[in-house]
Amino acid sequence: MATSFRDWPWPLQALLYVGLAVVLVLGGVYIPGLPLANVRGQLETAQAELKPLQTEVDNLRVYKQRRAELQTEMDALQKQLATLQTIVPEEKQTDQFILMVQRSAVSAGVAIRSLTAKPVAQKPYYFEMPFDIEADGPYYSVLDFFSRLGRLSRIINVGDLKLNSVGGAGGGKFHMAAGTSVTGTFTITTFFTNPVEQQAPPAGAQAKR
Repeated sequence: MATSFRDWPWPLQALLYVGLAVVLVLGGVYIPGLPLANVRGQLETAQAELKPLQTEVDNLRVYKQRRAELQTEMDALQKQLATLQTIVPEEKQTDQFILMVQRSAVSAGVAIRSLTAKPVAQKPYYFEMPFDIEADGPYYSVLDFFSRLGRLSRIINVGDLKLNSVGGAGGGKFHMAAGTSVTGTFTITTFFTNPVEQQAPPAGAQAKR
């Protein structure tokens, strides 16, 4: 004789309910047309689209890090360029350069008697701007003057140096301060990069003291 479901032992009833729930869930997920199946299909599609996007994001993270490195390198190069433009400016800046030289001479105790601009010489990547200088002062002051020229912000080369003791050849042309022991002539050359101004200053232009 068949027994009623209510008469079944409660563990069997519970097992039946669980099995029925599992069947309903699986049916809802896998049977086409049901809401759960549609949601599951949309989830799988979204996951499939997400994978290439995640790969692209990972690649972009690498580029972002590289961008930060490039920005740091660019900032360093900008600072280096600013320093180089101070050492070798784009423009002649003749007046500023002459003032720099004159201040160095005064600080060292050297008297510049004349400063004559020579023609600008064009080189492959820059221009040379030379000046002939006649100066006098105590020997160690002259050495200090050359040392100060070497510490200026612009590059300066000193050449054609001819020094004589006071009273020897080339001396006695000016009234000299006490302690002056040497007088002489030399050429100082500085540099600039701007190709616009190529005309040399007049050779006879002199600044005399």
